Amino acid sequence: MVPTPVDDLFYRARGDLPLPEPASPGHQPSEEHVDGLTAKAFWDVSSDATSFPWAAELEANAHIIIKEFEQRLLQQEEEVTKATTSTSSALFAGDSAWQSKVMGTGWSAFRLQRLGVWNTENCAKFPETYDLLKELNIPLAVRGVCFARQTPGSGVAPHTDGRNFILTSHLGLKVPEGCWIKVGEEQRSWKEGKLTTLDTSFEHSTGNPTTEDRHVLILDFWHPELSEAERAGLEYIYDLRNEFESGKVPFRHPRGKPKSALEDEEEEIEGKGLGGLWKALTGGK
Repeated sequence: MVPTPVDDLFYRARGDLPLPEPASPGHQPSEEHVDGLTAKAFWDVSSDATSFPWAAELEANAHIIIKEFEQRLLQQEEEVTKATTSTSSALFAGDSAWQSKVMGTGWSAFRLQRLGVWNTENCAKFPETYDLLKELNIPLAVRGVCFARQTPGSGVAPHTDGRNFILTSHLGLKVPEGCWIKVGEEQRSWKEGKLTTLDTSFEHSTGNPTTEDRHVLILDFWHPELSEAERAGLEYIYDLRNEFESGKVPFRHPRGKPKSALEDEEEEIEGKGLGGLWKALTGGK
């Protein structure tokens, strides 16, 4: 059987194949890479109805999301005032210590979907947004959908996730003038009601040098050049990976190692993506 690009992804995860070469400056592909896909820092999705049939319609209905989001923020402000609480950011909270370290303390998220699973409690707070996203039939990948907040004077440091088969769109909700996002060697600004789409296997960073919060809606979706079979294969792999990350897949320890070494190894593997999954399932063999 001839290996497929998705097969190669797993071979790289266990170290049988070398890492792919960067497509251009700023591109940092990892072992979680599907060969043959177009790689570019920014994508103009709303003008490409063939590859992204949902994008223009999402922009045309962005006012629905913006209005609902603004109403929720106003409601939150009123709740905070009644509770005489000092903070007005209860809607947003960082997901983990890892995320705070990578994204910075000024970035936080309110998640509608995480690891491919909708959060029914959170979606109930934004019913019109949820209904619109479902109606558009966006090919959402097994990563997430969230409202993201970046506080004044903060920024996300340069980083990459290395996965070239998932693209990310940011729908501008509230964007003070001067906020920016840099992907690869190109820097752009978000626009309210418009999509800014990037390939996060390129190094990227953001900045909010203003005195106001910046808000966007983040959507992760499959690269349009993946076949249906490739999407299905990736969904299976990453559903299993996500179960492993959430502790539902047992860790298989190699035989003959002392308990202290096994505990250190398990901690090291946690959060290591497909490489960690492979090692956990097979004991590193």
